[in-house]
Amino acid sequence: QVQLVESGGGLVQAGGSLRLSCAASGRTFSSYAMGWFRQAPGKEREFVAGISRGGSRTYYADSVKGRFTISRDNAKNTVYLQRNSLKPEDTAVYYCAGRSSYVPGATTYDYWGQGTQVTVSS
Repeated sequence: QVQLVESGGGLVQAGGSLRLSCAASGRTFSSYAMGWFRQAPGKEREFVAGISRGGSRTYYADSVKGRFTISRDNAKNTVYLQRNSLKPEDTAVYYCAGRSSYVPGATTYDYWGQGTQVTVSS
């Protein structure tokens, strides 16, 4: 099992940038494909980005493609989500998640963090 803890959320102005981090502990981090999801107020949780175990393959939701970048550092047991050109509609609780295999666009994950709030002001 793997435990996930997100950090880096906060308040940012529209057009700004923010990097989220997700630190993993427990079983070997590199054994898991990782993903980021978000849930805005009153909306269902949605997939944002995914990355393979080694980090060579990534997949993004159309709504964030070109603005967000997912990456990972297996030596640090951490996955990141760099978010640029932020918009008010990016306001949400952001979650990182892990699964045993990489499937582009997969939304079913086995392990979840508690989430970190990101608010983008206009």
